[in-house]
Amino acid sequence: MEYMPDALDFRYLLIEYYKKIGLSETDLAVLMVIDHLLQQGNTLITADLLQLKMSLVTEEIDAILVQLLSKGFLEFDNDNNVMKTTIKPLRKRLFQEFQMSMMDRQKLDGSREQNDNIFVTFQKELGRSLSPVEIQRIREWISYGYADKLIIDALKEAIAKNKKSIRSIDKILLKWSTSDDMHKEGYSAQGDQWKHDIDKTIAISKAKWLEDDDE
Repeated sequence: MEYMPDALDFRYLLIEYYKKIGLSETDLAVLMVIDHLLQQGNTLITADLLQLKMSLVTEEIDAILVQLLSKGFLEFDNDNNVMKTTIKPLRKRLFQEFQMSMMDRQKLDGSREQNDNIFVTFQKELGRSLSPVEIQRIREWISYGYADKLIIDALKEAIAKNKKSIRSIDKILLKWSTSDDMHKEGYSAQGDQWKHDIDKTIAISKAKWLEDDDE
């Protein structure tokens, strides 16, 4: 697609992404006025024409136009020997930023949904609601890099052994991860992380919901 569809608001996207694509507030103002003049039917936008609508002096506007041209946000086309100003390059760049933003949002939403599914699975398998500390510990496993399937498998392994505490699942994950890391690398990165976080682990182990089945 050459540039953004008409259904998307160019000015909204310009304000939304101008900083991200390296434009200043002054650049933003000039581009907004350029768009306004193009909408009014003007074809060639010059510094003198812009100065009629702005408080900037002609020399400042001219310097900004040169920068916008060098950055590829603005072009002057020769259409049948008629010079015209176009901001199609800018429209294309903003549409690309919009697309990337939507993809990032979809990935984030997918990640949140996936994580939510883990909590739902835990509550279903344990037959109760999770405590805030339990939810935090599950989030820590995810941040450590444990795959969702591995966490759920550890949950089912603990339940099969009639041990329904987070501490039991934590031990299983550590055992599996350590065994796998030792086999592959000769050491355990997860074990080092767990040891580094030992104070937090000890504090968690003192919680009432961890004292039901491990000793």
